[in-house]
Amino acid sequence: MALDDIAQARSRVEETSAEEGREKQPIQYAEGFTAKTIVGALFVGFIMLPGALYLGLVAGQGLGPAAEWVTIVLFAEVMRRSFLPMKRQEIYILFYVASMLSHVLLADRGISGGPFGYLIWNQYFRQAPQAGLVASEIPTWVVPPAGSAALTQRTFFHPDWLVPIILLLIGEVLGRLNWMSMGYVLFRVTSDVERLPFPMAPVAASGATALAEAASKEESWRWRVFSIGTVAGLVFGFFYIAIPVFTGVVFNRAMTLIPIPFFDLTTSTETILPGAITGISGDLGKVLTGFVIPYPIVAGAAFGSIFCRLFPMPSILSGLGAFGSSADGGWTRGMDAFYTRQATDIKFWMSVGIGLQLAVATIGIFHVIKALGSLRREMKGRGLFAETPAGRGDIKIWIPLAVWFVITCFYIGLTQYLLGLNGHQFNWGILIFFGLIWTPINSFISARMVGLTGSGVSFPFLREASIMKSGYPHVDIWYAPIPLNDFGGAAQRFREVELTGTKFTSVVKVEFLVLPIFLVSSFIFWAFFWHTSAIPSSQHPYAQRFWPLIATFQAMFQTINKPDGPKWVLEGINLNRIAGGYGAGLLLYGACSILRIPSLFFYGMVGGSGAFPADTIPTFFGAWLGKRYFAKRFGQENWVKYSPVLLAGFACGTGLIAMAAIALALIAKSVNYLPF
Repeated sequence: MALDDIAQARSRVEETSAEEGREKQPIQYAEGFTAKTIVGALFVGFIMLPGALYLGLVAGQGLGPAAEWVTIVLFAEVMRRSFLPMKRQEIYILFYVASMLSHVLLADRGISGGPFGYLIWNQYFRQAPQAGLVASEIPTWVVPPAGSAALTQRTFFHPDWLVPIILLLIGEVLGRLNWMSMGYVLFRVTSDVERLPFPMAPVAASGATALAEAASKEESWRWRVFSIGTVAGLVFGFFYIAIPVFTGVVFNRAMTLIPIPFFDLTTSTETILPGAITGISGDLGKVLTGFVIPYPIVAGAAFGSIFCRLFPMPSILSGLGAFGSSADGGWTRGMDAFYTRQATDIKFWMSVGIGLQLAVATIGIFHVIKALGSLRREMKGRGLFAETPAGRGDIKIWIPLAVWFVITCFYIGLTQYLLGLNGHQFNWGILIFFGLIWTPINSFISARMVGLTGSGVSFPFLREASIMKSGYPHVDIWYAPIPLNDFGGAAQRFREVELTGTKFTSVVKVEFLVLPIFLVSSFIFWAFFWHTSAIPSSQHPYAQRFWPLIATFQAMFQTINKPDGPKWVLEGINLNRIAGGYGAGLLLYGACSILRIPSLFFYGMVGGSGAFPADTIPTFFGAWLGKRYFAKRFGQENWVKYSPVLLAGFACGTGLIAMAAIALALIAKSVNYLPF
C-alpha cells in the first residue's frame, strides 16, 4: 500500500521469531468502533465520496491514499487538541473506513463513489451504440427499458428503478455477510491452523501506526517529506485535475493541459511500429508510484508491456497478419491507442493473456500443494475447533459456514428466479458447482497463496467460458447474481485486524455502519451528477474516452451465443492461442527459476503484457530513478522510509486540490439549476 511505512513493517517482521516469519499476535485486544468512528464514517461518506465519484469520471482514479491520510490526520489533530487521544484500534478502524472509499468499484471504468455507480454504468450501456444487438434484451430488473422517463430525464426517482435498486441493496447486504463469513473461516484455516506468514499483512497493519505517528507529529522527518509531496501534488493536481473539472462545468467541455490518460502517439508511429500502442503518460503520480513498488515487479511490467505492446511483437504479428484487417474487424492504420488496443486484443492478445493467467494459477496451485505437504507435521494439535486467543472476538466456526451456505443457496435460487421472469432457465449444475464447490476451493487456494506470497491466484474468464460452453443464448445470464466468488483476500484482512489488536466485532459493526451511510450518499451524489449532465459527456474526459471501448468488449461477450452475433466475436477466445500463452507462461517461469531471476519479475511481466506502455514506462522510470539516484543520495534504508510517505503526501495534495475543484463544480452545477 502506498501509505504504509514499509521500512517499519519490514523491521518488525525481521525482529519476530515466530514460525515462518509471522508477526507476533497482540496480547490484548480492544474495541475500535467508537463514536469517533461514526463521525469519521459520516465525514468520508458525505465529504469525500463525491470527490472520489467525480475524480473517477474525469481522471479514471479515486481519491485513493488521500482519503486515508486526510481523514486520519484531521481526526487525530482534532482529538489531540481536544485532549481525547485516539487508540491504535480507533485509528485502524478509521483507516479501514477511509480505505473503503479508495476502493474503486469498476476499476477499468474509473467508477468509484459507492454502489450506485453500477446502475450508472448499466444505464449508459443500455443506451450505448455498442450494445445494439443486446440492448433490447437487457432485463428490466437490471436497468429501465430504453425510452423510459427514468433514462430520458436522468433520474433515479422513477418506478422503473425500483427493482434494480432493491436488488442492489440485497446484493450489498448479502455481499458483506458473505465475504465476512467465508473470509473468517479462511482466516481460521490459514492463520490459526496452518500459521501461514501473510507477508503483506504486517505491512498493511503498520499503516495505521504510521499514520498515527505522522498525524501526531512525533517524527519530524515524516512531516517534512509529507509536506514536500503535498506541495508537489497541489501543483500537479491543479493542472491535471482542477482545470479539466472546473472548465468542464463552466464551458461544458473539459480543457486538458495534460492529456488524460496519456499523450497518444500511436497514429504518428504506425508506419514504423505497426500495431504498436505508443504514447507517454503525463501523470506524475505514476513516477512516484515507481518509488514504492518493488523494483522487480516494475521492471517486469515495463519489459512485458514494451515487448508485447510496443516492440518487437506488434511489428512481427502485424507482418504475419495476426491482427487481421479492416475487412474482418482487425487493426488498420489510423486507429488511436484505444482502438488499436481493442482490435489487437480481440484478434490475438486476449487469448494469450488468458493462457498466461492460467499458467500463473497453475504455478500457484503447485505451490499450495507443495506447502501443504511440508506443513502437515506442523499442524498437529491445531484445528478449527482449537482454543482461540481471548478477547479477539471469535465465534463458533459453524455460524459463518452456515451463513455462507444459506446466502449461496439463496443466490442460486435468485438467479433462476430472475431468469424465470423472462421464461428462461440456466443449468442448475453449473450454478451449484460454482457456488458450493468451486468458490470454496478457489477461495482456499487463493487464501493460501496470499498467506504464503502476499498475492492470490485467479482463473480468468471462467464465468464467460462457462456461459459460452453452456450454449445459453439469452443476455439476462450476464446480469444474474451467479455465486462465483474468490474470498481469498478476505483472510488477510482479518489477519491485519488481528495484528492491530482490534476486536473482530469492530469490523462487523463498522461494515454495517458504513453500509447505510455509503448507500445514502452514493444515491444522492450519483443522482445529482447524472441529473445535471449525461454520464459520460465532454465533462468527463476519462469516461468519455474509455467507456465506449469497455462497452464494446461487454457487448462482444454478451453476443457469444447469439446466432445473429458478429462472427469475429469468437476470435477473442481461441483455444490454440490460449494453449500457446499457457505454455509460454510456464516456460518463462521455468527460465526465471533457472536464471535465478526474482519471481516478482515474472509476475510483473505477465501483468505488464496487457498494460499500456504509456503507463508502465513512467512507473519504471520512477523505480529506476529511486534505485539509482535517491537510494544512493539518501541511503537505501532512509529512501525505503521516505518514498511511501512522499507518495502519500503527493496523493493527499492531489486529492485536496481535486476536492476543492469539485466543490466549485458542485456549486456551479447547483447554481445552474436554481429557478432564479
